[in-house]
Amino acid sequence: MSEPENKKTPAGRAVALQYGSSAAPVVVASGMGYLAEKIVEVAADSGVPVYEDNSLATMLSQLELGQEIPPSLYQAIVDIYVYFLEFDPAHPDRPRRRHVPSPALQKEAE
Repeated sequence: MSEPENKKTPAGRAVALQYGSSAAPVVVASGMGYLAEKIVEVAADSGVPVYEDNSLATMLSQLELGQEIPPSLYQAIVDIYVYFLEFDPAHPDRPRRRHVPSPALQKEAE
């Protein structure tokens, strides 16, 4: 897994999740290449945090739009949420704890 960053990768994937009234986050956008760049751009312009993790994006991109994430990915999403809780937008270059991949995500990738 790669470190979090706000770089756009032309051949990359992006998946946007939304937390609403459902029990789990829902996929609201998904794409590769140019579409992935636009998803990241809209998120950044809207002040939505962007987290880069190609393995997780690949798994999430297999879901349909409007589909809740499966329980097997809950811990990975929680880990990202915790990461952003520690993020200070006033000091974006301040070191944060290094992301440690969730054991649940590592099992899912195998």
